[in-house]
Amino acid sequence: MHALESLHPLLSAFIPIWALTAIGYLVGRSGLLGEQAEAVLGRFVFQVAMPAALFSMVAKTPLDTFANASMLAFATGTAVACLLGFAVSRWLFRRHLAERTISGMAAGYVNSANLGIPVAVQVLGDASFIAPVLLFQVLVVTPVMLTLLEAGTADDGRRRAGGVRRMLLMPLRNPVILASALGALCSAVHFRPPTGLGHSCELLGGAGVPTALVTLGMSLHGRRRAAGGAPADAGPGLRAEVGVAVAVKTLIQPLAAFSVGALVLHLPAHQLLAVVVCSALPTAQNVFTYARQYGLSTAFARDSVVYSTFLSMATLSAASWALGTSAHA
Repeated sequence: MHALESLHPLLSAFIPIWALTAIGYLVGRSGLLGEQAEAVLGRFVFQVAMPAALFSMVAKTPLDTFANASMLAFATGTAVACLLGFAVSRWLFRRHLAERTISGMAAGYVNSANLGIPVAVQVLGDASFIAPVLLFQVLVVTPVMLTLLEAGTADDGRRRAGGVRRMLLMPLRNPVILASALGALCSAVHFRPPTGLGHSCELLGGAGVPTALVTLGMSLHGRRRAAGGAPADAGPGLRAEVGVAVAVKTLIQPLAAFSVGALVLHLPAHQLLAVVVCSALPTAQNVFTYARQYGLSTAFARDSVVYSTFLSMATLSAASWALGTSAHA
């Protein structure tokens, strides 16, 4: 009964994601915004809306919130999933560095913002644990992954000419890392932007998630444009690679976090439930945005987001049912 009772709230949290993705598919199919719309919207999300959202979020969040045992369990599960996705991509599918990085993110980078918050409210009763998860992903995971993407997509000449210098200066060129760093600085010195400026950043950042989902939906239409009606980017290799990433994301990551939280750190029931639920969240649409921004094939990232989102309904319901009773006892 508990699982059935939790299913409706979870479904309500997922509906906006599916609805906006479907709208994007219809927009792409109709050609309403033109042939370049998907690329332009993708750049808008990465260069403008996402930095504004990350700055606003980090600037008003105390940086010490993610220094606790629960976050250690979550971070361990994330590291296990990302490293496993990276290793499988390298050794099994023979991908280059940038593609391996996207595989690692698809396997371990959770949708903590637009899906994590409503799921946490419905399952946990509050969203307090989401803030440190967001900080960890924004301030630790994202800079590492974007550095690897920069290294993996830089041409040989640029790499030889100034590889170390280029990596050191990357935060000044990457709007996502720069905005996050500025937000962290504001948080560290307890500076709050003027009301008008802060509200403007929040409004601009609010456009990031829906635009990213619409762009994701538009790419779903693009995958069907191929000779003879076959999907342009489908194939046994892609399906196998997506299957591995989704399995790691929806099963191995929450199991790894549970193992560390329960067997090593002996977390209380409610904290353990929070760690497992957040670890079971699906792949974030940011992974698709990063793949597009760095000129990589978006088929793998897109399908990982879509399929992990569908499957996470089952894993989140199972976690809520298995751990929720003891957590609320």
